[in-house]
Amino acid sequence: MKIVAERKSGRILGIHVLMPYGGEVIHKAALLVKFSLKVSDVILMVDAYPTFSEAIKLCCQSFIKDVSKLSCCA
Repeated sequence: MKIVAERKSGRILGIHVLMPYGGEVIHKAALLVKFSLKVSDVILMVDAYPTFSEAIKLCCQSFIKDVSKLSCCA
């Protein structure tokens, strides 16, 4: 998964998904882009755990944190 966002505003411009069960998360990615959400908006969202859609949140967290040091439930 790759997220492209504006540097200054954090607005999500695009999301690339190439992963098993990618079809399960692409709808969420499309909504984030369509409604011009920001990386910070996604970080504040509550996701069901464990789900593949959490990958989007984890990817957004990588903009502000070293995700290799986060717990499984960050």
